[in-house]
Amino acid sequence: MKIRNILKTRTPKSPLHKNETGPSMPKTKWLSLPYMVWMIGFIIIPLIVIIYYGLTSNDKSFTLDNVTLIMDSINFKALGYALQLSLVSTVICLLLAYPLAMILSKSRMNSNSFIVMIIILPMWMNFLLRTIAWQNILEKTGIINTILKFFKLPAVNIINTPAAIILGMVYNFLPFMVLPIYNVMIKIDQDVINAARDLGANGFQTFLKIILPLSIPGVISGITMVFVPSLTTFVISAILGGNKIVLIGNVIEQQFRVGNWHAGSGLSLVLMIFILISMAILSKYDKEGSSLW
Repeated sequence: MKIRNILKTRTPKSPLHKNETGPSMPKTKWLSLPYMVWMIGFIIIPLIVIIYYGLTSNDKSFTLDNVTLIMDSINFKALGYALQLSLVSTVICLLLAYPLAMILSKSRMNSNSFIVMIIILPMWMNFLLRTIAWQNILEKTGIINTILKFFKLPAVNIINTPAAIILGMVYNFLPFMVLPIYNVMIKIDQDVINAARDLGANGFQTFLKIILPLSIPGVISGITMVFVPSLTTFVISAILGGNKIVLIGNVIEQQFRVGNWHAGSGLSLVLMIFILISMAILSKYDKEGSSLW
């Protein structure tokens, strides 16, 4: 009893104990006011406008005709093509990003930061300018064909093809796959990997049983962050596809361009379904947001 009393008298109280009986912590909710204003003005209100136009007709009556336009042969083909190219681009980004993220997570801090900066550096340039640059590189008289012509090699015809669109998607969205996976891998406890090796696991078994399962949240986050913009893009397909390959994003952009907000909003609501599904998958596998960067 004496020892317990001595410990009670000598144990310093945390400053938090004073707040239990004293005044409450200062309120910081007002700090979120700018974000709330931004979210209401640029997210919620535009979303309400899209829903309103998508579910109404010109006479302001409720209708689902704008949403069912997706079943039109041209629109459905554009959606299927967009899903196909987005899936291929996402898979390519994953195959390129995962080994790179693994290498970065094992490298030294100085070189690590430098390489990460190189990956992020192209994102500082305008998205449209980056895409136009690839158009100049891939066109018939572009840099690639000029080099091939100098070495007396046959020219390649990549521009205005699905390959050019996929290349543009991979180039623009690859950082969104690398960074979430890298952010998860650097948080993997090295002692866990060493323990697996001490127990007799080889490199492949360690990767399959330890590294891969622990990196799944980053993979799911990267897939979502690449697949969604790839599915909804229209700039890449318009510039690198030369308007010869029409994706669902191009269809929606054309509807808004001609002033048909109802049809464009209805088709946008269909794409929102895919976005919500992707976000649901993300929230299931990454509940704590550990892979977000």
